[in-house]
Amino acid sequence: MAIAEGAQTIERRTIAKVSWRLLPLVALAYCIAYIDRSNISFAALTMNKDLGFSAYIYGWGAGIFFFGYFLFEIPSNLILEKIGARIWIARIMITWGIISALTAFVTGPTSFLIIRFLLGAAEAGFFPGMILYFTYWFPSEYRGRVISTLFVAQPVANAVASIVSAAILGMDGILGFKGWQWIFLIEALPAVLLGLVIFKVMTDKPAHAEWLAEDERGWLQARIDAENRQVESHGHLTLMRALGDPRVVALSLIYLMSVTANYGIVFFMPQIIKGIGLSNMMTGVASSVPYIIGTIGLIAWGWSSDRNQERRWHLIVASTLGALGLAFAAWSGASWWALLGMSAATTGIYGSRAAFWPMPSLFLTGTAAAGAIALINATGNLGGYFGPFIVGWIKDATDSFQAGLYFLAACSLMAAIIAFFAARAAGDPAARARANARTAAAE
Repeated sequence: MAIAEGAQTIERRTIAKVSWRLLPLVALAYCIAYIDRSNISFAALTMNKDLGFSAYIYGWGAGIFFFGYFLFEIPSNLILEKIGARIWIARIMITWGIISALTAFVTGPTSFLIIRFLLGAAEAGFFPGMILYFTYWFPSEYRGRVISTLFVAQPVANAVASIVSAAILGMDGILGFKGWQWIFLIEALPAVLLGLVIFKVMTDKPAHAEWLAEDERGWLQARIDAENRQVESHGHLTLMRALGDPRVVALSLIYLMSVTANYGIVFFMPQIIKGIGLSNMMTGVASSVPYIIGTIGLIAWGWSSDRNQERRWHLIVASTLGALGLAFAAWSGASWWALLGMSAATTGIYGSRAAFWPMPSLFLTGTAAAGAIALINATGNLGGYFGPFIVGWIKDATDSFQAGLYFLAACSLMAAIIAFFAARAAGDPAARARANARTAAAE
């Protein structure tokens, strides 16, 4: 009993140290990444008119970011797995900061599309790199909460960006720049500065963590190694087999549907809310509300998923809530009730992430995990193209966002349906055990 109590003490102390050392840095980096990715939604309030962009052109440009992301995602994550997170994450942040600032100088559709594509290419590998990085540092029972912490950065970034970007729009004319140009110039700077900080302070793996005591390093590395051996005992997947594994394919489709719903909201919510008749500043304040409420749902889902060690039904319920919220927002039209629907949608969509992202590490390790996580994220992020593109097209065709919101609701519902039927990919323990047994037998 004394030995067990001693191990528990080391575990609590180690996890606390690792959490305080890594999570604030990673969450801040993701917050900045998300701001630079989505601040175009507020720039569009004046940029579209200045540059003559239709909703179709804007949606195309907002979404083409994800094609660059898709093409370079897997190579980027494989490089990170080989050379370490410290160097590669720093490189990603510095290059995307520079390219984000260059968005201020676009002059028309062609330059707009090129810059957005390059921004996606520069950022490729950042998010799946962070998911992979967490598997080096946190045992599986902590990953739902840890991933929730990472995803808290997303609604926080949207809430902060909504208010800050609206304020920056008021700088129109200073030094000859438009307000939307100032958004890109000012909000790109933190990415470059934090990239330099990450290069200096990030630690690649527990074995290199001089800030942990020797017994803490030993316990953490032994625990992570034991979990990896347990996963591999059911069948070790090579990179190529992992990329074609039905479980990985199913997870990719689930994430594609969920991300399509998410980015349809992100890139158009300010324009939808402004339709109520608000000023730019009040639009920013109102747009922050669903993200603040979504943060609460995200934390609650992560805590519940870890506490119950259950992923599948948490994902299904969250995705269904997202669908209902979007449908209610569409039904409500340009009214304050739409904010209630958007708040329910963000709660569900963000909450689903905490249950979803611990799933790949249930059956993947090493290079196979690096490649498959990147593939899942890359495929999912194509939804960042389809969502804005289709919503923009529907808006131009109908002069309303209503049908577009119903489309996004259908996407979130489809994520729940796939998760329900693809049990072995979605974390059902019995079905997952059968899949692992078949993999082992095939080898």
